[in-house]
Amino acid sequence: QVQLVESGGGLVQAGGSLRLSCAASGRTFTGYTMAWFRQAQGNEREFVAAIMWSGRNTYYADSVKGRFTISRDVAENTVYLRMDSLKPEDTAVYYCAAHVIGGAWFTNTKRPDLYGSWGQGTQVTVSS
Repeated sequence: QVQLVESGGGLVQAGGSLRLSCAASGRTFTGYTMAWFRQAQGNEREFVAAIMWSGRNTYYADSVKGRFTISRDVAENTVYLRMDSLKPEDTAVYYCAAHVIGGAWFTNTKRPDLYGSWGQGTQVTVSS
């Protein structure tokens, strides 16, 4: 059974940086897509970034492109989300997700309904 545990959230001022971690366990992740989603209070869960476990492809939401970087450490079974130039509108609970995403990857990887495994989330709060 896949387990995902996020860490690294916190309170930061606008313009600051944070690095989120997602420790993955329970199986080998070859062929998996690992993604970050976020959910602000009162809003639906939205896609942030995704990476193939192979590292071949990454994909970002337009709202974070150029500010956030997703990466993974295969040896540590950990996925990271480096967040720079943070804005108050980045405030949300950030979730790690994992699944084998088939079909059109750049389209399907943004869909939270296609992910079968989720972490518990970590709060990120950006003050103005």
